Amino acid sequence: MILPFRIPYDETQAKDLVRRLDMVRWADAVIADWSQGTEACFLKELIAFWKEDYDWSARVEQLNLLPHYRANVDGSGIHFLHFRSGHTGAVPLLLMNGWPSSFVEYQRIAPLLTSGSPAFDIVIPTMPGFGFSDRPTEPYQFEPANLYPKLMTMLGYRRFVVAGTDIGSGTATRIGLQVPERVIAVHVSAVAPKPRADNAPPLTQAERDYDARLALWQRDEGGYQAIQSSRPQTLAFALADSPVGIASWIVEKFRAWSDCGGDVLSAWPVETLIDTLMIYWTTNTIGSSIRYYYDATRLRPVLGTGDFVTPPTGVAMWPHDIALAPREAAARVYNVQRYNVASKGGHFPAWEVPELYAEDIRALARIAFA
Repeated sequence: MILPFRIPYDETQAKDLVRRLDMVRWADAVIADWSQGTEACFLKELIAFWKEDYDWSARVEQLNLLPHYRANVDGSGIHFLHFRSGHTGAVPLLLMNGWPSSFVEYQRIAPLLTSGSPAFDIVIPTMPGFGFSDRPTEPYQFEPANLYPKLMTMLGYRRFVVAGTDIGSGTATRIGLQVPERVIAVHVSAVAPKPRADNAPPLTQAERDYDARLALWQRDEGGYQAIQSSRPQTLAFALADSPVGIASWIVEKFRAWSDCGGDVLSAWPVETLIDTLMIYWTTNTIGSSIRYYYDATRLRPVLGTGDFVTPPTGVAMWPHDIALAPREAAARVYNVQRYNVASKGGHFPAWEVPELYAEDIRALARIAFA
């Protein structure tokens, strides 16, 4: 069953949040920059705005203008947005984000994709354990790549384009592998890893350089990934109890991964950043969202050496994203029909560069229908 959904507003919860923000005990800081993580002065200004100027009740009214729904899929309540273009022959598009983002990221791109040619009907699901979807009650209880095609069936879409960034790219990859007959095209902004077969062609220089960049990124930026994929519960208790902790943990990633020149507020209005913080806070899903990394790393079956995504695939690389995979690395996993390195943009292209992201998806659709 599919039902309309509205984000609830809880006055008691809102007052408790203000109390917690007001009673924060600040850590010391021996540096005045971002080199060791979240910068203290920035975080204090963010928290002051959150406590004194941010109006969650008004933001809820605004966010509830979006087309929210909930569906029960294989026993899991899935929240999603469903933007209908109103155009005859619109192309169904399953569009997926990753961590630590939310559906808030897609507000700019949705109207661009529902108009133009081809126009898209867009379905944006919220992962189990994130936001307004149900939280799993046991390890690796739900695989999004299994749930989402069933959601598309419930909505009346037999075939669809699938696109995603971050975790969404990995889910798009698995959907392309599992139900290729239903997938018109696959669009990814990250190349899924798979083991290399013994008889695979040797790595090119571009692939070796890519592997070196990934190793450097893991050393300098991958600490969050290490803890979330090994001891998520340890971190979860701290973050679930502290909105300041959630802000520090999440906003640092928006700054580091966005094309913002070090000024996160130049890319993300402060209210928009806090909207996503509020989704994690009010639903108490920060713990279950980071636990996804444990499940994905340790419990989900890995791709095999012979796995290959056969539907036409577009690969979009954003210059300020985590790491830019070369075309030949992508071609080991996907039927690459379009490969593009954008002129700008980072890890959250739907918000940062919606026009470029929309056109890249649309260009792939045109190739798939040619």
